[in-house]
Amino acid sequence: MLRIVNRVLLGLLGLALFVLGGSVLVTGLDLPKHWGFELPDWWPFSGPDDVVLTDADRIQYRNDGWWWPVVFAVLTVLLVLMLWWFLAQLRRRRLREVLVDSGDGAGALLRGRALENVLNAEAESLDGVSRANVVLTGRRRTSPETHVVLLLEPHAAPADALNRLTGEALAHARGSAGLDRLPAEFHFRAVRHPSERVL
Repeated sequence: MLRIVNRVLLGLLGLALFVLGGSVLVTGLDLPKHWGFELPDWWPFSGPDDVVLTDADRIQYRNDGWWWPVVFAVLTVLLVLMLWWFLAQLRRRRLREVLVDSGDGAGALLRGRALENVLNAEAESLDGVSRANVVLTGRRRTSPETHVVLLLEPHAAPADALNRLTGEALAHARGSAGLDRLPAEFHFRAVRHPSERVL
């Protein structure tokens, strides 16, 4: 859902900026005069000496009683929407339960935290993995996903850790939960350690 909202917002913002920038560019460079065409009557700018907002436009509603409340209300709504969008980028929705096919048609619910803890334990038991953090996201019925952050020791081989995680830990989780697929996104980080002194 958030991905769709992001795409729609970015598309609308890009389209608005493209239209506004294009209209300013056409009149600012005086392209109608140089290229020999006329702008329609509804075009917002008339020539290179035109301004985006004239003095009359800026002070047109200043003395009306409704003007400032509307301005502040619109700005407040925009601020709240931008804060919501920003916080939504930082927060991944954690999957609380995974629906397991129990064979009786009703299904069973597996706690997402339990599956995360098992995956964490298996990941941290691998050689070279200092710490692991596994988060389940998505929808419990259709497409749960895993996001794995691994903190690797200096001697660890990321390819080996990745192969063992996908071949063992994720395969066990997929099998125990009865899932056809369990997509995973991996992030590897190295443990910071002090430099060694050579004598």
